[in-house]
Amino acid sequence: MGLPPKLEMLLYTVNTLLRKQRYHAALAVLKGFRNGAVYGAKIRAPHALVMTFLFRSGSLKEKLKAIVQATYTHSRNLAYFVFTYKGLCALQSGVQGKTFQFHSFLAACIGGWLIFGENNNINSQINMYLLSRTLFGLTRLAVEKGFIPEPKQDPFPLFSAIIWGLVLWLFQYHRHTLQPSLQSSMTYLYDDSNVWHDISDFLIYNKSSSGK
Repeated sequence: MGLPPKLEMLLYTVNTLLRKQRYHAALAVLKGFRNGAVYGAKIRAPHALVMTFLFRSGSLKEKLKAIVQATYTHSRNLAYFVFTYKGLCALQSGVQGKTFQFHSFLAACIGGWLIFGENNNINSQINMYLLSRTLFGLTRLAVEKGFIPEPKQDPFPLFSAIIWGLVLWLFQYHRHTLQPSLQSSMTYLYDDSNVWHDISDFLIYNKSSSGK
């Protein structure tokens, strides 16, 4: 069964508009908003689900509300950022007639300040996620450009040793400096494994159901 003529005409008009090159930059900004919202939800929802049910106390309703709120915040912020970044890049290219590398940096700086500049748990996690990957990328770029000599041996084992040494030292002696979710994870792994009362909270449960 075919579509009603009016709906078919509407779809044809919309598809024709989407194919027009003159609107490509503006439409790319809109699709960027869409992709940011979808990707943010896909990334945050399973993470929030696992972390909330593992470490958060409260009723089921409170936990579900926390999951929805975290997913919404991540999805919204990423959508706003992509929209802002792509819009500013397009604006700069339009004004100057061509694209320069600093357009990307400047647009992202402004978007990062406006959208991810608020110090909250979601933004903190996202920014720290990006920090580690940015440092990796800058190091590889420095090697490619000849600013850092090519390592004769794989430096990853040394990197792993230093990272794990530092994070466990911080956890044991300066715990307050670490992000709350990381503190919760490490407390479960390294502190809770020091306490048990019988076989039930040694193998089956993390903590005794009696609250001992």
